[in-house]
Amino acid sequence: MAKQDYYDLLGLGREAGPEDIKKAYRKLAMRYHPDRNPGDREAEAKFKELSEAYDVLKDDEKRRAYDRFGHAAFEGNGAGGAGGFDAQNFGRSFADVFDDLFGEFMGGRRRGAGQGRGADLRYNLEITLEEAFRGKRAELRLPTSQTCEACHGTGAEGGAKPAVCVTCRGQGRVRAQQGFFTIERTCPTCHGAGQTNQNPCRACGGAGRVQRERTLAVNIPQGVDDGTRIRLSGEGEAGLRGGPPGDLYLFLSVKPHRLFRRDGSALHCRVPIAMTTAALGSRIEIPTLAGETAEVSIPAGTQSGREFRIPGHGMPHLRSERKGDLVVETVVETPVNLSRRQKELLREFDKAGGGETSPESAGFFAKVKEFFAGESKE
Repeated sequence: MAKQDYYDLLGLGREAGPEDIKKAYRKLAMRYHPDRNPGDREAEAKFKELSEAYDVLKDDEKRRAYDRFGHAAFEGNGAGGAGGFDAQNFGRSFADVFDDLFGEFMGGRRRGAGQGRGADLRYNLEITLEEAFRGKRAELRLPTSQTCEACHGTGAEGGAKPAVCVTCRGQGRVRAQQGFFTIERTCPTCHGAGQTNQNPCRACGGAGRVQRERTLAVNIPQGVDDGTRIRLSGEGEAGLRGGPPGDLYLFLSVKPHRLFRRDGSALHCRVPIAMTTAALGSRIEIPTLAGETAEVSIPAGTQSGREFRIPGHGMPHLRSERKGDLVVETVVETPVNLSRRQKELLREFDKAGGGETSPESAGFFAKVKEFFAGESKE
């Protein structure tokens, strides 16, 4: 029976790119995978054909040969041929294909030579609102893994390079064929490192890194907010046996301030004012985080809760020269601890004022009177 064209099998045109081929195979392979179709001989056969097609088309050299000669390009090569694909080699071929397609979901292909990326670190730093306003240069003391200076991170005495493991050929894992499936496990010789070291470094025990405390200077930019995360690439733990270092993540928290409350780039300040100031009007000075004062004009008749905005005196926008507003909320303070004379004056004021000086209060109680009058009629 003649083999189906590889492009037709994957539902592709001959102009398909590498990503198109990968996507098409991934979709069909998931549909016909034997694990999803237990006991289905047709699905198993289809899965083998799809994997054979992808094994050829994903390789530029094999694809050129197939485009020129078709299936004849790989006939007669046997198990050891350049493009051979048969049941004997299917397990290894499919495992390579699976790594190529789905390895990205597990963090990509394994790193060679026993290297391992260093762990990421987290550091919690608390700063004041003033420091968030101005920016800050902070010095962090970090207990972390650093590259061993004695072996330069190789893990071998004198900095010599370890030998590639002969059992797994540097992969760190070995495969064993069991019927149709390929079983993969950690290499028993190198224990997953991919290399063997006959003379490990005495300073680090062959790990290529040592535990030390180091000091790191960090610039905190203006305008950072509570919960801001700063990523410092390459400042985490050193990698294993010369592998790349991890990253340091700096998590910032801002202490509550006794005068100001932050809302984005705006600063809110709750300012109590005397009853006479609210009634007669005045000008008051408000402190700012810049260490200066800002003047606010309080008009006569100001009520509690009224807000006044002072542009440009709030928090800086992150990585920008612009600043938010300072929002002043007035709270009219009722006089307390009055003397006898002060009480007499207030009573005289109350008798002379009538409802004109407190229109909202007078209006409210007028509505209350109307409400009860209506209730009595019903």
